[in-house]
Amino acid sequence: MKLKIAIQKSGRLFDDSLRLLRECGIEFNNGVNKLRSEALNFPLEVLFLRDDDIPQYVSDGVADIGIVGENVAIEKNRDIRTIERLGFGKCRLSIAVPRSFEYDGLSVLEGKKIATSYPFLLGRYLESKGVTAEIHEISGSVEIAPGIGLADAICDLVSSGSTLFLNGLKETEVILKSEAVLVAHDALDAERLAILERLLFRIQAVRKAKRNKYILMNVPDENLEAIINILPGMKSPTILPLAAPGWSSLHSVVQEDDFWQIIEKLKAQGAEGILVVPIEKMIV
Repeated sequence: MKLKIAIQKSGRLFDDSLRLLRECGIEFNNGVNKLRSEALNFPLEVLFLRDDDIPQYVSDGVADIGIVGENVAIEKNRDIRTIERLGFGKCRLSIAVPRSFEYDGLSVLEGKKIATSYPFLLGRYLESKGVTAEIHEISGSVEIAPGIGLADAICDLVSSGSTLFLNGLKETEVILKSEAVLVAHDALDAERLAILERLLFRIQAVRKAKRNKYILMNVPDENLEAIINILPGMKSPTILPLAAPGWSSLHSVVQEDDFWQIIEKLKAQGAEGILVVPIEKMIV
């Protein structure tokens, strides 16, 4: 029995999806133009598909699970469920207009034509805001639509915003903040669910490791209690006496988001020789 996972065969999520599986200790071959590959050391079969096809393959049960952009999962509106946010492939689905367009709120798009590859998401957003516009569905090169007179505005994925800038557009409304997600078929049997739980355990360990750093430092014993109170460790830090009297070595884990603020506070309390070490896996 193998769990079948669908991932992009090319595109912005391809490399990160492969990297995640390999960081989970799963070995497989992904030769050029291969459509499927069986893992060598885990009950997993990888299917390489077009991004837009993944939700349907999972919904139909051809694949048990899939890694896909949240924007695609919602747009395709299939009978699948999101079981894990993966933290990569972050972008946003936004409305953009020409830079010369006088924009003072979504209502100015009433009756206008908006080009997009995401008609479901755009239509749902406009309806929620009470705005009626003509949605013109196109695939690819959405950003050129205003320039060739095809539409007054666009709704498309934005990462850095450089593509909008190069095409004389400005971002005005964020419809959805998206990232890669793991989606699953709604009716997995007990055996496949068990394999999925094993895979999720590994994914969560890898992701938790990326969000944390292991730190080691020398601290004066007189400030030990104050330093311990600064550290939001998993349970409590490890403390080892140093050969030098009045000093200890302290080891702990710090979240990436809080890292620099905590380091500043530790330095203020006399911590020295602070070493920061990346964590490969984190099991709690």
